[in-house]
Amino acid sequence: MRKMLILAGSTLCAAAILGVVTPSATLRAAPPVVQLAQAPAELQVTPEDHVMGNADAPVTIIEYASMTCPHCATFHTDTLPTLKQKYVDSGKVRFIFRDFPLDQIALQAAQIAECSGKDRYFGVIDVIFRTQAQWAASKEPMAELGKTLRIAGITEADIKTCLADQKLATAIVGERQGGEKAGVDSTPTLFINGQRWNGARSVAALDEALAKLVK
Repeated sequence: MRKMLILAGSTLCAAAILGVVTPSATLRAAPPVVQLAQAPAELQVTPEDHVMGNADAPVTIIEYASMTCPHCATFHTDTLPTLKQKYVDSGKVRFIFRDFPLDQIALQAAQIAECSGKDRYFGVIDVIFRTQAQWAASKEPMAELGKTLRIAGITEADIKTCLADQKLATAIVGERQGGEKAGVDSTPTLFINGQRWNGARSVAALDEALAKLVK
């Protein structure tokens, strides 16, 4: 599980994530499962959320993830497709994706995904996670990602315009800050009807968790 950098004395702000962040020497480890007595306000679904599935589904899963997190990529390539087929497509689960960028590259990738529009959003982040190993470690990550996303109709000009949108960058950082308030301190983190899970989860683990919640 990739741990977020813990900042001493204050919550990460937009200026920090866009610039240079100096981590504390200590990483805070969270327990694998935390039962919340009441879901915090930050977990309420908003019109800005990216939602997959039936709005009236009995179960809501919210994922906080970073576009550069390898464990997030594993979850999206190995687990989410089966989760979608078994639970989302059947109307039992509503899945919501939220950004929790761990670095500037993740923030920029999140900006590009946002600019793709709601209709293409999940398709674009699927491509981002599936090709993460190729673009994230390259010398020019955004240029490499741009080449990959051309198949989705996203042009170089689109990417330049998107990355210049500071209001969008600030909104994405605000989404991360909301996650921090809800208790997120690693990626990926899942909230299942108010129960927090930390780290990538297998299909078997999710089957066990959801069996108690869906009929």
